[in-house]
Amino acid sequence: MNVVDNDMRTGADSHSVQHYIDEHPYWADGTEAPAPKMTMMQWRIWCLSVAGKFFEGLVVFMTGVAMPLIAKEFGLTAAQHGLVGSASLFGILIGASALGSLSDRFGRKRVFIFEIGLFIVFLALIVFTPNFPWLIVCLFGMGLALGCDYPTAHLVISESTPSATRGGLVLSAFGFQAVGALFGTVLGFIILNLDPSVGAWRWMYGCAIVPALAVFAGRFFIPESPHWLAVHGRDREAETELQKLLTRKPIYPKKVSLVSRHARHGARPHIAGYRGLFQKENRKALILASVPWFLQDLGTYGIGIFTPTILAATVGHQKAHAQNIADLVHNDLIAAKGTALLDLLLLVGIVAAVLLADLIGRIRLQIFGFVGCAAGLFIASLAGSHTGMTQTTLIFTGFMLFNFMTNLGPNAQTYLIAGEVFPTHIRGTGAGFAASFAKIGACLTAFLFPVLLADIGTTALLYALVATSLIGALVTFFFRIETKGKSLDKH
Repeated sequence: MNVVDNDMRTGADSHSVQHYIDEHPYWADGTEAPAPKMTMMQWRIWCLSVAGKFFEGLVVFMTGVAMPLIAKEFGLTAAQHGLVGSASLFGILIGASALGSLSDRFGRKRVFIFEIGLFIVFLALIVFTPNFPWLIVCLFGMGLALGCDYPTAHLVISESTPSATRGGLVLSAFGFQAVGALFGTVLGFIILNLDPSVGAWRWMYGCAIVPALAVFAGRFFIPESPHWLAVHGRDREAETELQKLLTRKPIYPKKVSLVSRHARHGARPHIAGYRGLFQKENRKALILASVPWFLQDLGTYGIGIFTPTILAATVGHQKAHAQNIADLVHNDLIAAKGTALLDLLLLVGIVAAVLLADLIGRIRLQIFGFVGCAAGLFIASLAGSHTGMTQTTLIFTGFMLFNFMTNLGPNAQTYLIAGEVFPTHIRGTGAGFAASFAKIGACLTAFLFPVLLADIGTTALLYALVATSLIGALVTFFFRIETKGKSLDKH
């Protein structure tokens, strides 16, 4: 039996890029055959995108393990300690909007290569950094590259994969942040055991250079996004790149013939960049992509303030005053063990998000996740009126519930939604702006939470985070745009 193309069986969208990616073959009698499996090129793109998210989790969380050693080597003050902790976050904030939008202008592939190259440069420099100012420059530079990866990695996956499974593929790649975080803390733990010296932190960063170079080389051998080429009127190039993307045995589709987007939709010329992003027709998407993500980052990064409390209660007692290098490494090993324990719940949450995003939908999971985060924070807030084991149990239960719910809901879904709700010509700009807006919340927590803890106390601060989580659920509901299973060509 022979299969025949479905080009004649579809309507207005029959010659779009997404049509060919989503297309099901038909048997000669007209019966629809099962959807083709992902091609080797589609899996290659996914793996190379996964690597970027893995390095993000690896470096950001490994910095937490390295922090006490860095502070000891450079004799950091409290203010300088805060700068080290926030430098990468600020770099991500700037990089997501300043560099992420470049993919709309220069193409997804070029920026995909550039960002990992930039990351490698600063990763290598930090290993040999001689002083505190250079340390901050290197951390900020790595943040710039990681910020650029927020929108670009999403678009590279979403614009090359089927609509029906796009959510799970994007979120499974995003979930490798948690894998990287776990690996980073484990790697830090191993290196501290092998080299219990102040300079061990340099080996932590150095270990990531060789695998990052392999990813850099691999990104040269993927096609440019056919979506991006088509929206820029380069239909013949889009057909060529689409054939590379969909190469399989047996060959299907046998021929790719795109019809101009303007011919299909009679569309007026697009307004690109931030001017296009703030057009009236995109404002609802902009609010949905940006505001809940900002509120989510307030809670997620804020909880990091309370992590030492959990660690002290669950993994043992630290030495109150590190008198020497041995004491410092001892305390750092305890923190590494505890952080790895918490990271496991993040993995469980993201696995649930991957399994459910294309079944239940992004909006439902985000709302449910926000409400679950509020419940976890409320449970933790009750610890203020208890002592002993009851207090520890409430804090532990509340924060573990929060970690699971945030990765099931808002932490995963805000990232996914931001790369799906905007039209192709401003998709990188919109996703980058949303990521940058979210990181404003992260930076605010890094700078303001210590002050708020001292001024209003732990319980009041937790109540405030309960409120921001519930507001996130409400904003998601009122500005909802469900993208589950929808073609990106519809924008």
